[in-house]
Amino acid sequence: MKKKFLYVPFCIVTMILLLIVCTKSSGNFISSHFDSSNYKDFIIVDVYDEFANYQGIQGGWFAKVVKDKFNMELNIIAPNVTGNGDTLYQTRQAAGNLGDLILINTSNGKFNEIVKAGLVADCTKLVQNKDIMKNYGDAVIKTNELVEADGIYGFPKSISSQAATEASEGTDPTFGPYIRWDYYKKLGYPEMNNLEDFLDVLEKMQILARKEENSNDIYAISLFKDWDYNMMNNAKQIACMYGYDEQGFVLSKANGTNYQNILSNNSLYIKALKFFNEANARGLVDSDSPSQNYDEWIMKYEAGKVLYGPWPWIGERFNTAENKALGKAFKMAPVKDMKIFSFGCYSEGDSTNIIAIGSRASDPQRLLDFIDWLYSPEGFYLNGQANGAAGPEGLTWEIGDDGMPRLTEFGKKALPNNPVDVPEEYGGEKWDLGISALNFKTINQKEIDPNTGAPYDYLCWESTIKDNRTDIDIDWINKMGADTAMEYLKNNNMLLIAPGANYSTPAESTNITTIRERCKSAIIRYSWRMIFAQKNSFNTLLKEMQDTAKGLGYNYVYKVDLKNAKDQTAARNVIKNQQ
Repeated sequence: MKKKFLYVPFCIVTMILLLIVCTKSSGNFISSHFDSSNYKDFIIVDVYDEFANYQGIQGGWFAKVVKDKFNMELNIIAPNVTGNGDTLYQTRQAAGNLGDLILINTSNGKFNEIVKAGLVADCTKLVQNKDIMKNYGDAVIKTNELVEADGIYGFPKSISSQAATEASEGTDPTFGPYIRWDYYKKLGYPEMNNLEDFLDVLEKMQILARKEENSNDIYAISLFKDWDYNMMNNAKQIACMYGYDEQGFVLSKANGTNYQNILSNNSLYIKALKFFNEANARGLVDSDSPSQNYDEWIMKYEAGKVLYGPWPWIGERFNTAENKALGKAFKMAPVKDMKIFSFGCYSEGDSTNIIAIGSRASDPQRLLDFIDWLYSPEGFYLNGQANGAAGPEGLTWEIGDDGMPRLTEFGKKALPNNPVDVPEEYGGEKWDLGISALNFKTINQKEIDPNTGAPYDYLCWESTIKDNRTDIDIDWINKMGADTAMEYLKNNNMLLIAPGANYSTPAESTNITTIRERCKSAIIRYSWRMIFAQKNSFNTLLKEMQDTAKGLGYNYVYKVDLKNAKDQTAARNVIKNQQ
């Protein structure tokens, strides 16, 4: 099993093979059943969630499920939204209470830090005889080896039964150039050999779109700041398009063969800034970019005001049934020199992101039951909807006459994130407003649901693949010579898979953290200035950014990050050699 899947082109074939070969992680599910009668007192749960893009009380259909099953309400506290994530973390840590539920990135030894600080509950007794340990116990234990104390304090994301060298994505990669295929088609499918050609095409697309829609507020590119961390996040996506991902101030190649200093003149990060600077000089970058937030940014895609996106899911916000029926949709662009970064499957779970229970939670057993449910088939369908799962059975999907899952008519209209009215018995409101705000994928969406025999990812269902083939889908298939983006990338050797190793960066010294904060603030500030600067000022600002960061001690942090990147590669090689 572990060596066959790398080259399998179709989701449906993968599904069949996975059915043939079972592993301990996917074959022993005992469904957990909960209802609010098990929990007498209603509680509001404070959820400190570093992955959420929404802050406030969870609403809609997912809120109704949580209330019906656990008699509780989720109050999301989201550092991504507050804009001062590090400060919020430090403040809540100093107060001795991060939250009742804690969803956190474990890099820089943070998992061990919150355990040592007494902020996380030991779930060893609570988790006894729970399905999560029966089905995923090895991954849970491996993750908790990151902390010095004995016990079970956290649960990893993206657990998979598949090989670490198998791409974790289903029909589309995590990263990639996604464009309005309808305008690309009208241009005659111009060849794109590299980023320079890609930019030329985007310029032509913008001219055409503005003319056809008689609207000058359509832009090829739109950006936002909410996800900036070590560097400008939108710029880093260009590096991901060429097989690299970040490890602090280092861009690390998926196969471990190269490491780039992001401030190097020839790094992909600087190349990305030049790409956006040139795009802005041509009038292709949304002028609202420096000031808009994630919510404002995403609404522009839904309204058809942006022509390129760095992730497939953002295009899906536009790819409604109505738009596709009109021949309009985002599809992956064929840039010939791209080598897209892909995360391998995590057989031991991805311990960089965990979910845990706060030590001050009033009802830790109820929260453990909730976590256990999140890792169950039903829980994943409902909580993992934003990550490819189908949502509530009976509403968005059903079992067809052939015994296989298929989307309902409601599901076809609502998925993945469309503002369709939800029936009152499912919670009412709009579908997109009810999607789980946790943004935490407990298991890989390509895993097989033991109750249906099909992947959780509805995009990989045979029925969905058949139903999704509108005229614009068929046009893309005919032009690209593949049924899916992942098949196209594999067929054309345009995918670099980073083996799914259970690795998290160790704690760094207070001095390094302090220097890092100052450096990344300068790097992000200068990056945005460089994009919107006059072209003849770009190199001057680049030199200022490099000198400023180095003057703040950048090289000390870079050495730490380079060691971490190499250690991560070593961990990936270990698990790769075990396949």
